[in-house]
Amino acid sequence: MTTSVKEMLDTYPADLGGVDREAMAQCIQECIACAQACTACADACLSERMVEELTKCIRTNMDCADICNTTASVLSRHTGYDANISRAVLQACATACKACAEECGSHADMHDHCRVCAEACRSCEQACNALLAELG
Repeated sequence: MTTSVKEMLDTYPADLGGVDREAMAQCIQECIACAQACTACADACLSERMVEELTKCIRTNMDCADICNTTASVLSRHTGYDANISRAVLQACATACKACAEECGSHADMHDHCRVCAEACRSCEQACNALLAELG
């Protein structure tokens, strides 16, 4: 399935420096999906009766969403590309996703939204690590 992310990468007029466009597109898509899941999970946590028990989860969700959105934005810009910046945001994103997956995972048996979010975080972490391996 072609996505606008892949389509935009395919239309980029300059070379991407040998970066695998499929891995780049996958990572951007996973970051966007994870940011949405984390935002929705934080909101769902706020609707739970025992919201005070989910404070750390909400904070972790919000941090992860912000980092995923930033990572998707940085990876979507290629003019004047700096591999060091890309590596740094990818590492930060993988770290945030791992922390969020662990936090949401600890609530997954009680809250389906946390289960879904943890899955999105794990998928994004894997995509970030795969792209990091590509960048060397």
